[in-house]
Amino acid sequence: MIYFDNSATTKPFKEVLDSFVKVSSEFFGNPSSLHSLGLQAEKLLTQARAQVANLLSVKPTEIYFTSGGTESNNLAIKGTAMLHKNKGRHLILSSVEHPSVRGAMEQLKMLGFDITYLPADRTGKVNLEDVKASIQKNTILVSVMQVNNEVGTIQPIAEIGKLLKQFPTILFHVDAVQAVGKVPVNLMENGVDLCSFSAHKFHGLKGTGALFIREGVRIDPLLSGGNQEWKVRSGTENVAGAVAMAKALRMTIARSELELESMKRVKSLLRTGLSRIDDLSINTPLENSAPHILNFSIKGVKAEVLIHTLEQKGIYLSTTSACSSKKQLPSQTLLAMGVPDDLADSAFRISLSYDNTEDEAEKVIVAIEEASKQLRKVMK
Repeated sequence: MIYFDNSATTKPFKEVLDSFVKVSSEFFGNPSSLHSLGLQAEKLLTQARAQVANLLSVKPTEIYFTSGGTESNNLAIKGTAMLHKNKGRHLILSSVEHPSVRGAMEQLKMLGFDITYLPADRTGKVNLEDVKASIQKNTILVSVMQVNNEVGTIQPIAEIGKLLKQFPTILFHVDAVQAVGKVPVNLMENGVDLCSFSAHKFHGLKGTGALFIREGVRIDPLLSGGNQEWKVRSGTENVAGAVAMAKALRMTIARSELELESMKRVKSLLRTGLSRIDDLSINTPLENSAPHILNFSIKGVKAEVLIHTLEQKGIYLSTTSACSSKKQLPSQTLLAMGVPDDLADSAFRISLSYDNTEDEAEKVIVAIEEASKQLRKVMK
């Protein structure tokens, strides 16, 4: 099997699974309970929070555990809007955001909030001048993802953060789900107020994630209940998931320090090999893109058909975002980049982990070329 769909989800590290099982079976107490089992669980939760904070170079009190990227994005955006609605009702996001960001914004629009979508250029990047021009007196939030989940474009987070320092009443939210372990995440340096993370994107477990909330920033909770996570995210904490997430983050960052150049070589090999295939165009920009994502289109080949053809050969990749792939609609990200409808409708995404090799890349290039030729003959 060749698994090239790591932006959808990664395979959990064995050590991560082992830690989850151990905590679940031996330290299963509720961390809010006063007895010794509860205190043991609370201690593990505190340690996991401190480890995640240390790896992200922030304070433990700035890390709030959630169920993943979607919840973190919704909590950051809706929580900001609800608490600060009396200050203003204008929010800004890029036109190439993840569905969980766009969806949250559209819900707020129905509640009377004003939403501005920043255009993206041909590489999928937003322009700093467009951000500045979109700011109004009643703007309360700017939300821009660090790495696009479909094409891998890296957004100018540092520049946007620097710009927004001139507007202290505007909060800056970053979706860093696809950035962790692949590109630097400098929250304090970049002036980020809120940042979303999802453990299953870096070999942790599904259903676990975190939201960074900079010290001094306040948002409204989405969930009411037992006031866990400093009253921001009620619900009995997933201690085993938090411990597993901390371990996955530590292991991923350690591997990135040793194997990042290897991942870049695999992506470069794929880009060079795929670009030689007839009627294949690369959508991921050559410069300023993450090392693990490569998006391309093949004219005249239906994406879903090719995906299943490759699967029969033990090769797994995807079309668009996993959250959108079953809707069978052209990629909104590619359309925003100016990619024609027919090519946006025949787009594919390869996404790597540090386990993928150059040998796998060579095999996938050959398989894609053979399959695309075969399918074009059938479709004529």
